[in-house]
Amino acid sequence: MYSMKEVCKKTDMTYETLKYYCNEGLIPNVKRDDNNYRVFDDRDIAWIDSLSCLKQCGMSISEMKEYIQLCLKGESSIPERKIILDKKKELLERKLKEVNDSIQYINTKQQFYDDVLDGKIKYKSNLIITN
Repeated sequence: MYSMKEVCKKTDMTYETLKYYCNEGLIPNVKRDDNNYRVFDDRDIAWIDSLSCLKQCGMSISEMKEYIQLCLKGESSIPERKIILDKKKELLERKLKEVNDSIQYINTKQQFYDDVLDGKIKYKSNLIITN
C-alpha cells in the first residue's frame, strides 16, 4: 500500500490533483488506513496513470466520470467506451494535423529567411508595399 505522497511520486501528479481526483470520485474504491489516511495499491496506481492519459487526451472531469461509470459496469460497456475513445482519438488526430501544418509553415518561413539571408532570393513581403 502506498500513501498519497508516494503515489504522487510514482505518478508524477501533484498532491492537490490527486486529492481532487479522489474527492471527485475519479478513483473508485479508495481505501483508508487505521488513521483514516487514503492508501493506494498497484491497481489504483495503474488507474491513476490511466486518468492522466485521459486528461492528456482532452477529457474533462465530467467526461472522465462518465467513462469511469462505464468501466465499473464491466465488459458490457466496452462498446460505449470505444465510442468515447474513438471521438477523442479523432479530435487528437485533428489537433496533430494542425500542429504538423504549423510546423510545416514555420519550416517554410525559416527556409525563406535562410535563402534571403544567404542571398539566394530577393526579400519580398506581403505587408510592405514597394515601388
